[in-house]
Order: sequence, then C-alpha cells, then structure tokens
Amino acid sequence: MSQDYTFLKACRGEKTDYTPVWMMRQAGRFLPQYREVRSKVSFLELCKTPELAAEVTIQPIDYLDADAAILFSDILTPVEPMGMKLDFVPGPVFENPVRTQADIDALRIPEMQQDVPYVYETIRILRRAFEGRVPLIGFGGAPFTLACYMVEGKGSKDFAQIKRMMYGAPELYAQLMEKVTEMDRLYLNEQVAAGAQAIQIFDTWGGIVSPLDYEKYVLPYTRKLIEGLDKSVPIIHFVKGSGTMLDKVRLAGSDVVGLDWHVNLGAARDILGTDIAVQGNLDPTVLYAPKEHIRREVQRILDENGGRPGHIFNLGHGILPTVDPEHAKYMVECVHELSGK
Repeated sequence: MSQDYTFLKACRGEKTDYTPVWMMRQAGRFLPQYREVRSKVSFLELCKTPELAAEVTIQPIDYLDADAAILFSDILTPVEPMGMKLDFVPGPVFENPVRTQADIDALRIPEMQQDVPYVYETIRILRRAFEGRVPLIGFGGAPFTLACYMVEGKGSKDFAQIKRMMYGAPELYAQLMEKVTEMDRLYLNEQVAAGAQAIQIFDTWGGIVSPLDYEKYVLPYTRKLIEGLDKSVPIIHFVKGSGTMLDKVRLAGSDVVGLDWHVNLGAARDILGTDIAVQGNLDPTVLYAPKEHIRREVQRILDENGGRPGHIFNLGHGILPTVDPEHAKYMVECVHELSGK
C-alpha cells in the first residue's frame, strides 16, 4: 500500500534505497503537452475542470518518472470563494484587495465541498490513476503568503501594504490571519480526506520579513495551521528565502522542510536536526546548463546530504517554463542513478 512509497518513507525520515525526486511546478508550463491543454482553456478553467487538472498532473509523471505527483491547482483557489474576485493577467490579481475592518468582516469561510468541489474531485481521479504507482501531494499556500496576495491585490516588490497593516494595524492583521488560517486548515484537511497522501504548504513570501518579524507575525499562524492538520499524512513546509531563519522555521512543526538554493543543504540539516526531513534544493536555472553541469550539481547536493535518511531531491523553487524538458528528465535520471536506484 501507499505506506511503502519511497517518497513517503523519505518524508518520515526512514531509510530509503535511493533518493526520491519530484519538481515544484512539475505539472505545468515547461511541458509542450501541458501547453497544448492550456491553449484550449484559461488558467482558472484548467484548475476548475477535474479531468483536465488530472491530465496535466499525470503528464509529468509519464514523462519524468518522478517519485511523487503534485496536484495541479493554485494556492489562491480557496481564497476566491471567501468573496474575492480572482483573475490571472498573467499573474494573480484580486480586484478588491483587503485593507479595512469592513473588508475583513466581509470575508467568509468557504464551505469547501460546495465552493471548491473540483479540487477534491481532481484528487479522487488522481488517486485512482496513480494507485500503486506514485503518491499524490496536495498543497496550499501558507496563511502569510495568502494574506500577502489578499492585501496587496497581486504580487509585489516591497509588500508595503501587508507590512503597513502588520505594523500599523496589528489587530486588523491578526483578525485577517486568523480567518485565513482557519480557511486553510479546512481546505487542506479536505484534501487529505479526498486522498492526498502528503500536503505541501507554500510560504512563497515568508522570507520577505526579518527573522524577528517572521517569529512574531508569520510563524504563529503557520504553526497553528500545521497543528490543525490531519497528521495521518506528512506535512512539507517550504518558506522561500528562509535560509537565515531555519531555526525559526523548524518550530512550525512540519515533518519536512523545503529548502531554496540559497542555503547549503548539509548546513541546513545541521540546524534543523535529525528529526526533520528536508526537500531540495537545486537552483532551477541549473536546468539551463549542459547535462554534465546538471549531473555535477545533482552529485554536489547528494554529497551535502551525506547519506542521511530523510532527503527528497527537488528544485529550490518551481521549474521555469522555458527549461528544455529533456534537461528536467535528465536531472531526475541523475538523482536516481547517483543515489543508487
């Protein structure tokens, strides 16, 4: 059964025969077969059509032979039914950002099965498709990253609006974060109930604050979320830009900590301790390099891990859309070969 998947064993810190590997954003833009599906529908339509979302989740497993699949969706999917109009142009944009007490009061906690049923239907389709082959990772955004999008209205260079609320109206900020955390908990637990075999929490913007502010304004909500999740599956916690505060990130309580490429994997493991598995951490742009360079970098990261159990090989962020698919496939082959598969 699913307990025997190499990926899940690594998540639990158990010894594995080889290092499992998958890639963030693997269900997507770099594959021509994805672009073919995408050419027929909008991004949101793709997320909301279970058969198509399942198809693009399966594509990279067929092509790459990765050790885990990740659900095709978007972290902002459950935010839309809170009462926020979401568009992609091409990045996510909310027409009505959350700035005031009235805005926060107007946010509703979605009824997940009624409001985003397509997410759970996609998971059920994928579990049937992948049974005995690879495990399925569900995912969501961390509360802070979701709040950043909700308050800024879109991605940002300086995150002035969320920080203005954080510092200048801390009681408003706390109310928003409580609501988002509860929404997130319900959303992710329903993914587990539908069949997700691991959950990854993406805190894309968690590294935009100082370590002190991370501990004060971000960590309490991530910890509360993780404490409220179904513990029958491993929880992976990825905070981009967190290399200087891994001692704080470990306090969130995940089973696995995702690492970006700005940190030495071996040094990170020393900080995190032996009871936490790690995932990472090849610079995504290395996939543009000649194959011999890709192979050297894969070997370097495996060497940094030093044979310790509990390592899942991954990129330090999502795969870039202009990467040659052959290079991505080669990276997976190198991980398998060099780690002993």
